[in-house]
Amino acid sequence: MADMDMKHRTKDTAGLYRTGRDDAERQLRFDRGTLLLEGVAELPAGLETWFCYDPRVDAYRAPAHRYGDIIGPLKGELARNKAPRYQVRQLACALEMTPYPHQQEALAAWQAAKGRGVVVLPTGAGKTLVGLLALCWARRDGLIMVPTLDLMQQWYALLRAAFPDQEIGLIGGGYHEPQPLTIATYDSAARHIERLGDRFGLLIFDEAHHLPSEFYRVIAEFALAPYRLGLTATPERSDGKDADLPELIGPIVYRKRPEQLAGDVLADFQVRPVHVDLSPAERAAYQQALDERNAFLQANRLGLSTLEGWNRFVMLSARSVEGRRAMRAHRDARRIAHATPAKLRALGMILANHPGARTVIFTEDNATAYEVSQRFLIPCLTHQTVIKERQDILDRFKSGAYAAIATSNVLNEGVDMPDASIGVILSGSASAREFVQRLGRILRRGHGKQAVLYEVIARETREERVADRRRTPPDASRKAERIEATLALFDPERSTGHKPDR
Repeated sequence: MADMDMKHRTKDTAGLYRTGRDDAERQLRFDRGTLLLEGVAELPAGLETWFCYDPRVDAYRAPAHRYGDIIGPLKGELARNKAPRYQVRQLACALEMTPYPHQQEALAAWQAAKGRGVVVLPTGAGKTLVGLLALCWARRDGLIMVPTLDLMQQWYALLRAAFPDQEIGLIGGGYHEPQPLTIATYDSAARHIERLGDRFGLLIFDEAHHLPSEFYRVIAEFALAPYRLGLTATPERSDGKDADLPELIGPIVYRKRPEQLAGDVLADFQVRPVHVDLSPAERAAYQQALDERNAFLQANRLGLSTLEGWNRFVMLSARSVEGRRAMRAHRDARRIAHATPAKLRALGMILANHPGARTVIFTEDNATAYEVSQRFLIPCLTHQTVIKERQDILDRFKSGAYAAIATSNVLNEGVDMPDASIGVILSGSASAREFVQRLGRILRRGHGKQAVLYEVIARETREERVADRRRTPPDASRKAERIEATLALFDPERSTGHKPDR
């Protein structure tokens, strides 16, 4: 480890540099998300890649996130480095940790990439421990970004247990208490990063797929931290902006799929599609709704296969009576496929086949989740469920008082989910990330555990195409990076051909 430390560490501390120059004005400092090189009449050779002259302050300015690239070649030109405010910090972990081989491999791969990169591990595979190991290795003040308050609480509890002698700061959820080790929500970090971007030498982005959005990406761009770690189960985004992750954090340095860890770190699992048929009346109503929607799409030369096409449909649908009818027809077709009574009958059979097994039922909308709750007397979690009630339901599920719960999206990420062995997707989006997150909710290892994820799909509807798409990342050109949480091995009869947009 010592050799690796010397080879891969960035010499990044602030201080006075002895350059042999008389000009003591040559200095680098942090300025609201950028780096200012001051006291330099002419930019030193080789630095024009990053710096440009700013006549407003008579200095050269560079993006803060380029600090790790800049500081090495620049040191010989500086009298003073005032950019970083973070400290070298020896962190002794009080927890007894025995990392799994895949966690050790992930850390080593990140270290070999000079402490910059994304680690992709399925839900339940211990991504948080990799982050903890990274904090101990980097020995710099650290900022951990999380998308939800639930994850903030989980990280807070972990860091307090791991480093009992350290003050743990919180930014978000009503707190603004930056400390050398701080946890922040993405929302709050984005609002305050202009003032905090020089205070941390390590950034950890939990659920890192959130970062490339237009609002959140400034967290990475306005910070000078030379060490960066992204943690996610699925880096791919439907808008393709995951292509920016190497620039914002670093490349994918380590990746494992659920089936690669099944039986060792995660439970063995199967994915079982269950197809149901619409009734004749539902089929006629579904087709009528599609015909009305498609007539509007064709008249306006619109397609729904891209995000741009969908956005144009939304925009045009608000401009005319015909457009509003088309949007209503689209929603009617979606509702018929999502909430056909045949799905509830299939759910009843699944529950009967697994009596007493802890089961999570996923839906795409609140109405279906509430219907499941009422039909089967199962507690329901949605975004409308208040915090205390949600925690009570999860506690009772964990204790076994509740054998099943229904939910619409709120358990996809950011919740410490109690152990479950059966998952049922009654409806869902085409997002591969959502699919892997839902699969991960049933993969926590248990003695002799066999996890099963059921996908209930309305036959000859758009749901068939959606089910295929969520197993493939948005960018079809990256076939080598396919999300293989469910392989054709689990459904050998599944067609791989293109289906019409039903």
